Amino acid sequence: MSKVTNYISEAFAELKTNVTWPEWAEIQRLTIIVAVFSVIFALLTFGIDRGFEVLVANIYSFLKN
Repeated sequence: MSKVTNYISEAFAELKTNVTWPEWAEIQRLTIIVAVFSVIFALLTFGIDRGFEVLVANIYSFLKN
C-alpha cells in the first residue's frame, strides 16, 4: 500500500513542478475552437447521413416500381 501512496504523491509533485499549465485565456480560446469544430463536424456528419438516407430511399423506390 505504501508503494501506491508513494506513486500518487510523486505524480502530484511532478504535476506541480514539471508540467507547464496554459493560461486561463488560452484554455478558453482553445475550448471555443474545439466546440466550434465539433459543431461543424456534427452538422457535416448529419448532412452526409441525411444525403445517404435520401439516396437509398430513391434507389429503393426506383427498384420497387
